[in-house]
Amino acid sequence: MKSKRAVSGAVVAIAFLGGAGVFAQTYPVKPVRMVVPYSPGGPADIYARFLGQRLQDALGQSFVIENRPGAGSIVGTDFVARSAADGYTLLVMSNTHTVNESLIPKKPFTLMKDFVPVAPINHSDLLLVVHPSLPVKSVKELVQLAKSKPRGLNYASSGNGTPYHMAGELFKALAGVDIVHVPHKGSAEARTSVMSGQVEMMIDAITTMAPIAKAGRVRALGTTGQKRAGVTPDVPTIAEAGVKGYETGIWIGIMAPAGTPKAVLERLNGEITKIASRPDVKKTWNAQGAEPMAMTVAQFEKHLHADIAKWAKVVKLSGAQADR
Repeated sequence: MKSKRAVSGAVVAIAFLGGAGVFAQTYPVKPVRMVVPYSPGGPADIYARFLGQRLQDALGQSFVIENRPGAGSIVGTDFVARSAADGYTLLVMSNTHTVNESLIPKKPFTLMKDFVPVAPINHSDLLLVVHPSLPVKSVKELVQLAKSKPRGLNYASSGNGTPYHMAGELFKALAGVDIVHVPHKGSAEARTSVMSGQVEMMIDAITTMAPIAKAGRVRALGTTGQKRAGVTPDVPTIAEAGVKGYETGIWIGIMAPAGTPKAVLERLNGEITKIASRPDVKKTWNAQGAEPMAMTVAQFEKHLHADIAKWAKVVKLSGAQADR
């Protein structure tokens, strides 16, 4: 498998040798597929569609979003790893991927060997919510209840290795509680379980959960950033509410199969950075609770290595396991 990828990358590299500048100016010449290895409706899917439309406007070719969920992002990610390294199949990824490097070491791919960085998109805090029937109105009360009922409460996530899974495991470790993880097939399914009361709580993307909390379908107890979120100014951070040292979030980015020409990476990075830096885009994302991220290809690569190391420590601290 790896030899096939290496040969494919070598052929593409040779084909564009000496013409990188010309290729960068002409790419893309056909539709580009952006694979989202998650179910529709989550942040990666939403922002991939937002970005794809604007890349299409800027570059004159369709950017088609293709959802390939399964196995905590592994199914869709492996599909991209096996795709041609020509810039026409891209991976929409998140810190699920950097978590999985330590949480699920036995995968058919290795992130930093089988992929190359393109660009980050944005990052946002998460929101801790509970079903309104749960008799708690603060993080402190939730911790007290959980301690009084070991393994008596459940928390939902969109799957193993996702930021929501790891946010829950980090909460358990730092708060000293034992709450049962209930993985789902996707974010929408997990939210439905919490809104219906089948699962008591969830730590979800603030961009999608804040409107649900404001509508009263769940009760917001805390956010996961260093400071209060602008979209939920009355909700304290989890650290502020008593779980010292707690901080996490979700970020989304783009990678490509290893061997993709540097000219393609730089072209895409430049266009994505332009889009994320636009005042209207920043305003839209800020209103949803997201902040644009702007990095060069080299900076994004450093970010990925650092995030892999960070989550390896969290996996070890929390004792988290992939419930397969």
